[in-house]
Amino acid sequence: MAGGDKVVLLDVKVSMFGMRVRVALAEKGIEYEYREENLANKSQLLLETNPVHKKIPVLIHNGKSVCESLIIVQYIDEVWKENNPLMPCEPYQRAQARFWADFIDKKVYDPGRRIWATKGEEQEKAKKEFIEILKTLEAELGEKAYFGGENFGFVDVALIPFYSWFYAYETCGNFKIETECPKLVAWGKRCMKRESVAKSLADPKEIYEFVISMKKKLGIE
Repeated sequence: MAGGDKVVLLDVKVSMFGMRVRVALAEKGIEYEYREENLANKSQLLLETNPVHKKIPVLIHNGKSVCESLIIVQYIDEVWKENNPLMPCEPYQRAQARFWADFIDKKVYDPGRRIWATKGEEQEKAKKEFIEILKTLEAELGEKAYFGGENFGFVDVALIPFYSWFYAYETCGNFKIETECPKLVAWGKRCMKRESVAKSLADPKEIYEFVISMKKKLGIE
């Protein structure tokens, strides 16, 4: 890391999007200042550094802000390119990695949220949709150790934070992801053996407690 670089991360501990950035920073061995945001009472700094979306995570590098988790991860990979590259070097493989990260961004969060935020028929529908999406990802993973092959990379960073949410989804939805997607769960366990992942992901029980508090706030019992 270049001397004098100042890196600040505005984040929320249980955010799967923030976890992506924390994993990327850990992979690169970058020291940074972590600032936990209260989304019910957003800091002036958050509003100033992400005036368009007003959302976390925000990476502030030497006073300049970068927003949106996948864009931040690519930025980190480009700025600190000498340590543990996350993106493949071949353009076609890079395009594939971006495609799957985009797929994760567009498809995984919503049914996951509906699993804990709804009940009855709507919840059953969300569970079915969620498993179908995970099966698509499992097919893409195939027999590989990681999505990019032998090396942990961009697509793994995009997806692994959701693994820490599996416990909350399963407990709220009363189902087992491993029954349907054993290879994907095995991949998650493999990723968790990496120090960068293990120290960056929020504790699944803590996420579950957060979900329970959200359910109470939203009046879902």
